[in-house]
Amino acid sequence: MRSVLPFRPPPRLSRFFKFCVVGSLGFLWDTVSVYALLPVIGLTAATLVAYFIAATLNWILNSLWTFRSVGRHDHPVLQWLRFLSANSLGFFLNRGTVYTLFYVFPLCVHYPVLALTCGSFAGLFANFSLTQKLVFREKPPASALELAEMTVQFPAADPTHNAEP
Repeated sequence: MRSVLPFRPPPRLSRFFKFCVVGSLGFLWDTVSVYALLPVIGLTAATLVAYFIAATLNWILNSLWTFRSVGRHDHPVLQWLRFLSANSLGFFLNRGTVYTLFYVFPLCVHYPVLALTCGSFAGLFANFSLTQKLVFREKPPASALELAEMTVQFPAADPTHNAEP
């Protein structure tokens, strides 16, 4: 009789799934923060402040769960700052989408959760890629040049795959 081993996803896929779970919680924190701050500081400021609340909570959960086996060599404050910095592209995609929807669709002003949902998806892949490359790394870069090279490095092509038919 043949034994069947349970499916074990590749580490990158497993991390992406965990990142999405944490991101879903971040969406909830983001939304709750926007609605809680809305009457106090208005929609525009609430949307901006809520992003940083959610990003900080996401960093905590990602460091404890998604990337717990890597990135332990960094000081937590520096890692948090690098997380915010690395996710700046995702921030612009996310909040750019949110503010655009506020401007274009008045319904989104009345129901900010609609715009926040679209914004979350807009920044997802950029945030995952940059978080994995720049924040939770297997080993720290030896120099600023190595960090810059890691930032723009593309995955190596598979030498066994022939692009020609």
